[in-house]
Amino acid sequence: MTPDAHPATALAGEWAAYLGRDRRRSPHTIRAYVAAAHRLIAFLGRHRGEAVTGATLRALDAPDLRAFLAHRRNEGLANRSTARELSALRGFLAFAAERAGEQAAVPRVKGPKLKPGVPRPVAPDEAVALAEDVAAQAEEPWIAARDWAVLLLLYGAGLRVGEALGLTGAVLPLGETLSVTGKREKTRIVPLLDKVREAIEDYVKLCPYAIGRDDPLFRGARGGALGSDIVRRAVRGARARLGLSGKTTPHALRHSFATHLLARGADLRSLQELLGHASLSSTQIYTSVDAAHLLDVYRNSHPRA
Repeated sequence: MTPDAHPATALAGEWAAYLGRDRRRSPHTIRAYVAAAHRLIAFLGRHRGEAVTGATLRALDAPDLRAFLAHRRNEGLANRSTARELSALRGFLAFAAERAGEQAAVPRVKGPKLKPGVPRPVAPDEAVALAEDVAAQAEEPWIAARDWAVLLLLYGAGLRVGEALGLTGAVLPLGETLSVTGKREKTRIVPLLDKVREAIEDYVKLCPYAIGRDDPLFRGARGGALGSDIVRRAVRGARARLGLSGKTTPHALRHSFATHLLARGADLRSLQELLGHASLSSTQIYTSVDAAHLLDVYRNSHPRA
């Protein structure tokens, strides 16, 4: 049975619009959440041998949901991904109930236990070496300047990849701070280090495309907006050439920004504002990073360790 044969598929489309319009979720999050909804609908169609409707979703019970999660685990889904899938489906089922004017009654199913992940920061010299290597691979000087500027923004200002690539010409001319729009359209102000500002200005001078107020600041080779996949691919190549850890990603540069600030005395509240975290609990993970570093130093240095 094709997805279009299930009336509930249209409900998933309405949910996507709701997530973008009312909840201000990112396009990436919306795609992931709606894909989870489509997987549930397809599973129920096979499981029950009938078309899945909104009524089917509202009548879903805990055994049905556990059967779906077990199916996903058999497909190789890890604990953390399973937890994300369950979270997405809870939202979808609640939406289905609310659309029918019913009180949301999502089946009570426990998710897998998760160990808190600790981000692995990149050492300062490795962050610079990574940016230099990526720039050195560029075929044209302006692309080298662009790549250098983007990676310095991630490490020097703690931006997410999407935030850096979402900047427009409206930020020009640059000052001592930068206005950044993050998740859920939340705007924050981040300071610009002299080296980061100079890197962006050098790129703008070399860029062959005019950058108006509404144009993307960082451009691809053909003049369109620079894509995040290009940045990630360039970093993968650089870390392989430099022999760096597989966890050395563009996002790891943001983690490094936070960890290094914390190690030098930044308080958690200020760090929360700089990173654009909605809650302090999201920022507190970096105290674990710093503690992990101290343990590494202890184990490597203490004669009794």
